[in-house]
Amino acid sequence: MGERLASSQTRTDWIIPGCALILSLLGLVTMDSFEGANPFFTRQLVWLAVSLGVFLLARRGDWHFLRGSGVAASLYATAAFLLLLLFALGHAIKGAQSWFSFGFFAFEPAELANLALIVVLAKYFSRRHTEIANIRHILVSGAYAFIMFVAVALQPDLGGAIIIFLIWLGMVLVSGISRAHLFAVISLALVSFAALWFVGFHEYQRQRVLTFLHPLTDVQGAGYNAFQSTIAVGSGELLGKGIGYGTQSKLRFLPEYQTDFMFAAFAEEWGFVGVLFVFALFGTLFWRLLLAAQRGATNFEMLFTLGILFYLAAHFALHAGINMGLLPVTGTTIPFMSYGGSHLLIEFLSLGIVAGMGAYANATHREQFSQEFSGGYER
Repeated sequence: MGERLASSQTRTDWIIPGCALILSLLGLVTMDSFEGANPFFTRQLVWLAVSLGVFLLARRGDWHFLRGSGVAASLYATAAFLLLLLFALGHAIKGAQSWFSFGFFAFEPAELANLALIVVLAKYFSRRHTEIANIRHILVSGAYAFIMFVAVALQPDLGGAIIIFLIWLGMVLVSGISRAHLFAVISLALVSFAALWFVGFHEYQRQRVLTFLHPLTDVQGAGYNAFQSTIAVGSGELLGKGIGYGTQSKLRFLPEYQTDFMFAAFAEEWGFVGVLFVFALFGTLFWRLLLAAQRGATNFEMLFTLGILFYLAAHFALHAGINMGLLPVTGTTIPFMSYGGSHLLIEFLSLGIVAGMGAYANATHREQFSQEFSGGYER
């Protein structure tokens, strides 16, 4: 088994980490002003180096142990505990108590929670996907997601909570949910949103949604970020203003351009052509992850890889939609490009786990092929 695993590691799909690395470098270039020292650029460069190291280690790992019920439960419990601990020891940034601060760096448990949820749901549905028509499995899996959803939403981090919901919804859909149950899920989501609107949302969050519905009513207040973001995206035109010459971002008209509005800052400097290139990179990344899922050794590996695909795709769709004025501002990062060590580390770790799973999946498929070929030859 060890020899098969070692030989199969050469079969890592390097297109996946290659796309992620290019996206990370594009983000680094966009957040650097090229005028003196830039702490965002320097820190992100360090985090990128660490994340690449984590990927290389993870791709060499044997991840069979994640199939264990005890491991999945422990990982989930740890992530949920950290989310709850935030309410007592968390550090608030921009009104959201979402980080543990250790002085020289801050850690965001919500990113670990996403990975833990994917592991738990992959484990749960890999055993019960043939019984998905039973509403009990929808409710039980939904309970796993709901606990984390509420813990993140109350930080308050609406964008992170939506990501958790979309991960669960995506994995339920690929597991084979019926139309009646899908309608029930959508209805439950609407009821939950209504409850959050009156109980969970802060006033500024409600104002952001109202501003999205009526974008020109408060461009100097709640609608300022969305308004500046759409200006930045549109002003990039075909070829962009040039690297380092984005006036909306570099002159600080566009706030948080290193994180929540990275896509807008990139579009301003690189233009429509650059945006198409980023879309092509993400499209290629998602396509290769889909292929990796199809090659999964078991249902668990397939569902885990699809969960990672939903995790990254949800972040990308929300971030791009917000930056282009298609969705209300909820504060989400774009994978690999936005500033932040927590999400970058988890994203590359996730890709490393997928690569490691692909290694023993290749070995498993070769062994199955050899057995089938030998059996056929003897007959």
